[in-house]
Amino acid sequence: MSQSIVDAAPATAAAPYDVVRLRQEFPVLERQVHGKALVYLDNAATSQTPQPVIDVFNDYYGRYNANIHRGLHTLADEATAAFEGTRETVRGFLNAADARQIIFTRGTTEAINLVVNSWGRANLAPGDEVLVSMLEHHSNIVPWQLLAREIGFTLKVIPVDDDGALDLAAYRELLNERTRLVAVNHVSNAFGTVNPVADMAAAAHQAGALILVDGAQAVPHQPVDVQAIDADFYAFSGHKAYGPTGVGALYGKRELLEAMPPWQGGGEMIATVSFDGSTFAEIPHKFEAGTPAIAEVIAMGRALEWLQSVGPGAIGDWEQRLLERATQGLGNVDGLRILGTAPGKAGVLSFVVEGAHSQDIGLLIDQLGVAIRTGHHCAQPLLHHFGVEATCRASFAAYNTLEEVDTFIAALNRVIGMLR
Repeated sequence: MSQSIVDAAPATAAAPYDVVRLRQEFPVLERQVHGKALVYLDNAATSQTPQPVIDVFNDYYGRYNANIHRGLHTLADEATAAFEGTRETVRGFLNAADARQIIFTRGTTEAINLVVNSWGRANLAPGDEVLVSMLEHHSNIVPWQLLAREIGFTLKVIPVDDDGALDLAAYRELLNERTRLVAVNHVSNAFGTVNPVADMAAAAHQAGALILVDGAQAVPHQPVDVQAIDADFYAFSGHKAYGPTGVGALYGKRELLEAMPPWQGGGEMIATVSFDGSTFAEIPHKFEAGTPAIAEVIAMGRALEWLQSVGPGAIGDWEQRLLERATQGLGNVDGLRILGTAPGKAGVLSFVVEGAHSQDIGLLIDQLGVAIRTGHHCAQPLLHHFGVEATCRASFAAYNTLEEVDTFIAALNRVIGMLR
């Protein structure tokens, strides 16, 4: 066992962070890529899944595969109980006041689109303003642009400084009596910047506006308390939090959700239907039309339970050690520039290398067993602001080790040597 992995379990007053034991729960980490041990550093795109979450799928499809809510037989009862149990799990994880405030979606993107097309259509008018930040993922830009084009409200952008942190003075100046909603991520997927969303929520509310927080990159890495933030809406995805793809959740304040019209029509979201008209179910079911991704929802609940068992705070602390080690290593690479150096950032490193295209780096480093992300990371406006079209991005998770960071740095140096 290498010294790097031994270092992964420092003694503390609480239980030590045992990354060696933790890694044993992830089958994919045992595989090789091109004859090399896999070093998976693309966690901001999708994290890997532990065996207890994988087991949920076999259990559901092997023991109680049935549709939920309307069936009277045993399998339907069991599936419904497990599905609704996840709603309570998400409520507890986010510290929401009521499980009815949790709406299951296909992920953060659909959750944001739900707010745009339900709350936005009902409440926005020409002359209104919605603020988004320069740091946003396309999923928190494009839906607002589409609705703005249709309705005629104005989309304004909160700028960033040279470190990739939001300009909070400019944010406060943008807030005015026309501002109806602020849409901002909790943690930037491209730079790892952690935004002060509680302070931003307070400023938005003082101006009479709501706030929607994209929490896709926060939920896997730090404790989240939607009541402490005072978020009006908060969205996240299962697959970035050690769970399955195709599922996520939207939290909303109860009074807002109750006042919002349905977005999609179909089964489950109705109270009564006739050819003369329909009435709709209470929240959360009003926003959950059709048969949902039942196994995926149940598995997401298991993933959040797994996260809680390890501790989001402990994971965040461990990822900071990985970030510090990697930042130091990248600092010794000639011609390399890190984009996004805001204080207190999360475990994401975006960088460019003089004389080397990011795609070439990504392809060649994969040959050495290291998986990183290259491209614009669905954050084109942000990268264009910093004068680049694409970056390489390494992002960390609970199971990464200091040894893997060292392997990544060595592989990167080897690749750069090949390209120069």
